[in-house]
Amino acid sequence: MFSLNATTKVYFAPGITDMRKSFDGLAACTRQIIGGDPLSGHLFVFCNRRRDRLKILYWDRAGYCLFAKRLEKGTFSWPSETHRSDLEMTREELLLLIGGIDVSKTRRRRWLDYAAKSGHSP
Repeated sequence: MFSLNATTKVYFAPGITDMRKSFDGLAACTRQIIGGDPLSGHLFVFCNRRRDRLKILYWDRAGYCLFAKRLEKGTFSWPSETHRSDLEMTREELLLLIGGIDVSKTRRRRWLDYAAKSGHSP
């Protein structure tokens, strides 16, 4: 199982990826499309043309792990290739995506940092 700790980053490949690719093919996509190192221990997420399948590539120090999800109904909210400005998502966004939430229609609320504003700790 992959870990989603504070140091684990999640990157995604915008647009479509051929889901016939397995470990080595997705590792090559990680280098070419995302520009990441597949051996870094970070998560790399890919989606198919119909947007009903996801694959997550992960290196766990002993070898590659590949996790897949196929929807029986509906589609994932997946960015097109034109949205290449930021290829990173938060752990929370990944969990929402897998759970079927359209992350593009949500917004992150700004929380008041009480300690920084007042000099006090809560």
